[in-house]
Amino acid sequence: MDFDVLIVGGGAAGLSCALVLGSAKDKSYAHNKKVGIVIHQKASHLSSAVINNALGITPGTQGAEILKQGPLHLEKLYPQVIQVQKEKVLEITPLPDSFTIKTNKNSYSTKLVVVCVGYTHLLKIRGLEEYIIPHKKSPAAKNRIQLINEDHLVAPGLFVAGTLAYHRSQYAIACGSGAAVATDVLTLWNNGEHTKVHDKLE
Repeated sequence: MDFDVLIVGGGAAGLSCALVLGSAKDKSYAHNKKVGIVIHQKASHLSSAVINNALGITPGTQGAEILKQGPLHLEKLYPQVIQVQKEKVLEITPLPDSFTIKTNKNSYSTKLVVVCVGYTHLLKIRGLEEYIIPHKKSPAAKNRIQLINEDHLVAPGLFVAGTLAYHRSQYAIACGSGAAVATDVLTLWNNGEHTKVHDKLE
């Protein structure tokens, strides 16, 4: 299955990225683009979180409920975004103009990749090793990692979002990071013209 962009990770950053990309469905530059997200949430720190300090989120909302409702939200509003469920990404291999993504069940081809998995030292996705460094915004004792990047861009066509992108472990920050990468992808599709997607009252 070929994608224009494949998001790896179904936590706050990954789902936010997918929602923004999905919302661009009526834009001419995004109309025929194939967007996918590999949703593997077992290791998400959001599963044990309670959200009290994020704007627009009802205080006391459990992170586990967000993980459950996020894919449903995505499916309801933007069903054109392909959700790959119950697969774990094992390897990302760069090719001259694309990437091959191997999971425990399948292999996918994509022009762009957005990595949105957690920032623990247990990260085992082959192909990312050369970009891994100690996390610069986390206590050394926690042994957290990040990918070397410049404004979320790791290498041509390879993006990172969320805690793995050098951000602190904060729900609102992770969501914003994923959304920011989505607008970077949309800007690429729009021939470099800066863009974003707003919904407005009629």
